[in-house]
Amino acid sequence: MERLQKILAQAGVASRRKCEEMILAGKVEVNGELVTTLGTKVDPATDIIKVAGRLIRGENKIYIMFNKPKGVITSASDDKGRKVVTDYLKGIKERVYPVGRLDYDTEGLLLLTNDGEFANLLTHPKHHVPKTYLATVKGVPHGTALDKLKAGIKLEDGMTAPAEVEYKDIDEANKETVISITIHEGRNRQVRRMFEAISHPVIRLKRISFGDILLQNLKRGSYRHLTKDEINHLQQIAKAGMLKANLTRKDT
Repeated sequence: MERLQKILAQAGVASRRKCEEMILAGKVEVNGELVTTLGTKVDPATDIIKVAGRLIRGENKIYIMFNKPKGVITSASDDKGRKVVTDYLKGIKERVYPVGRLDYDTEGLLLLTNDGEFANLLTHPKHHVPKTYLATVKGVPHGTALDKLKAGIKLEDGMTAPAEVEYKDIDEANKETVISITIHEGRNRQVRRMFEAISHPVIRLKRISFGDILLQNLKRGSYRHLTKDEINHLQQIAKAGMLKANLTRKDT
């Protein structure tokens, strides 16, 4: 069951606010009855919804993995006219939105969906869904510096949760190091700020996994639909994280 104005907006009738105006104006019927109360909940799978006599069908839920290029905004639109991730989703008729964010200069795995419950499940800070990045950083961090990231490091918005960190490649000539880092949070520019905190700023950053879903060989700027097994697996990881967080809270 979801709010009527949300169902109408997801079906592409109009914006959420405009749909609310339509409800208040007496233009929406549910199962033959006029509905003028905002917040009325309906089931798009079973309820018959009409706007000004036109039958509205619920939008199919879709789940997409996209390999975001560097220099693309993680948004459905941009008032400055810059490229956004939805510019690359040719053939997708549904209105989808990013699950979390990748900043302008970060590339790699980004999930998009029109399923708000699914998105909230994966991005809720208490659910601790792991995300893995390959970070190319300046210099060669000593093991003691990486140990700080593993234990959790203090940023301006508080301590980070412990991260999993591993050397992947060292380029002595260019004085650069590629490091794999897995975090369980989703703070703004978190990975970049963590490496800045140990004086090894990020040069390039790429997300290669979300939960156990791997980017693998998906080409930059391309997308594919998630399988049912992948969707279920992501949900299970998030729910397991939520359960663990609840048990930890009870123990303390």
